[in-house]
Amino acid sequence: MSGDSGRTATSARLWQPLSRLIFIDRNMARWAAQRRATMLVYEFARFGVKQAWACLFGAIMLTLLILTRYFYPAHAALPRYDFLTLAALCVQAFMLWARLETFDEAKVIALFHVTGTAMEVFKTAGGSWTYPEFSYLHIGGVPLFTGFMYASIGSFMARCWRLFDFRFEAHPPMGQVYLLACAIYANFFFDHFGVDLRLWLLLAAVLVFGRTWIDYRVWHHYRRMPLLLANGLTALFIWVAENIGTYTKTWLYPDQSVVWTYVSLGKFTSWYLLLVISYAMVALVNKPKNLARGVTDAVTP
Repeated sequence: MSGDSGRTATSARLWQPLSRLIFIDRNMARWAAQRRATMLVYEFARFGVKQAWACLFGAIMLTLLILTRYFYPAHAALPRYDFLTLAALCVQAFMLWARLETFDEAKVIALFHVTGTAMEVFKTAGGSWTYPEFSYLHIGGVPLFTGFMYASIGSFMARCWRLFDFRFEAHPPMGQVYLLACAIYANFFFDHFGVDLRLWLLLAAVLVFGRTWIDYRVWHHYRRMPLLLANGLTALFIWVAENIGTYTKTWLYPDQSVVWTYVSLGKFTSWYLLLVISYAMVALVNKPKNLARGVTDAVTP
């Protein structure tokens, strides 16, 4: 939903269904601009609509987890996990066909799927969590739909990037970002061998991104937020989504095998670090730009 002129309207045209709403949105924006109160209400509503659009793929996946948990036949010929895999593929195909998703977003999703599945195979083999149901479509103990759960994070970040026309202040060189992301990814494997550098990596993330601000545009004007805070808020929502995933018994941690309990808040740090990896992969496609005195330049390698 994007009605003002310039870069934001252009972003809306990336998704055909949104481009059809531009004219309606412009009329709403003219009405809202008449009073300060209506401007604030309109901008808040606009923020909500953009966030909802960015969450589209993730929301569909969570809905499928809930519906299949309670309504999928227990003795169906096609196991529930395999149904989720095929459903995710169909959703992806439809979103591309209907232009609800761009090919750049599809690239991000594919990248997330590969890296997420590789980590899942290792983690499940080490007993970090399990998938208690049977499936035909799996690698090791990991059903193939799980890659799409990681991909929904990438989809959300890539869509937000364009919908809110991200610009950055004091963005670190991309070489530092990629190096940190690689170190974090390696640590997800090393911690099974008694080498857990999580606290040091959190400190490294603060050092790398501590001065970085995201400038984002909801309507006419840019607003700003520390990148570290944006990362934390996103990690919090993912923690909530993971609780939904375990509540539907799609996957379970060892302490949830008998009675379901909330996912430990200790997992929040893992998700926080994983989002640094996520940011690096999305930045690989979207190319972050600095905002300085109204002039945008690509961030140096």
